[in-house]
Amino acid sequence: MRTHLRRVHILRHILHSSPISGKVFVFIQLLGIIVLELAVLTIFPALLVVAAVGDLLTFRIPNWVSLALAGLFVVAGALAGIGWEAFGFHLALAAGLLLLGMGLFALNLLGGGDAKLLAAVGLWMGWAAMGPYLAWAAIAGGILAVLLLLFRKMTLPERLTAPPWVARLHSKHEGIPYGIALAAGALMALPQTIWFELVVTPL
Repeated sequence: MRTHLRRVHILRHILHSSPISGKVFVFIQLLGIIVLELAVLTIFPALLVVAAVGDLLTFRIPNWVSLALAGLFVVAGALAGIGWEAFGFHLALAAGLLLLGMGLFALNLLGGGDAKLLAAVGLWMGWAAMGPYLAWAAIAGGILAVLLLLFRKMTLPERLTAPPWVARLHSKHEGIPYGIALAAGALMALPQTIWFELVVTPL
């Protein structure tokens, strides 16, 4: 509702702007807001869902998902005008998370795709949302681990384990698709990010 009101306000400004150059400038501003809203409220969550579903079905997170999240961050940052200093800060946080993820990967506690997703999402979180993100991801990961443990103790009919992804998920020799928890944590922490504030705060 608030984003709709923002667009209406700018459209009225366009209609009442007398110089053509003013109309063009305000129209570009409106277009930038629409693209930013699309990136934050639609594309970012959609990529997280793709990562979670991919990890659930194949125990793999495609590299293109993490690359797309990183590229989308650059676009959103440019549209929001966050500045080079803020860009650098977000990159530093992502680099720290990547090192953490690689460390967990070396200890066989996290998959390589999970480590990349952790860093790619970290780009978006910023300092304010980093705590909630890690907390929600840890909670979701704990719940996921318990549910999988219970699921793997169950004896399932053969017809239920026929699909390869169910058999893999039920196998005690497989790990845990933590991409699901990372995606859930990111979605829960999204309202704490500067991006969400930018697209929902009224004029």
